[in-house]
Amino acid sequence: MSIISSTSHTASSTTSTLAQRITAAVCASILGASLVYFAGFSHIEAVHNAAHDTRHSSAFPCH
Repeated sequence: MSIISSTSHTASSTTSTLAQRITAAVCASILGASLVYFAGFSHIEAVHNAAHDTRHSSAFPCH
């Protein structure tokens, strides 16, 4: 005989305000722009080689 138990889960809805969403979007944009800037204009050879093909495929000049 098998017993199937059912547990009820209350949906805890997490609502984010517009200010929180804008803050997250701004922070993500700043992080992304910083990474692109660092990889694009870095004089470190390892960083240049790691991002070289990606930069060329997205038309980002590196030479």
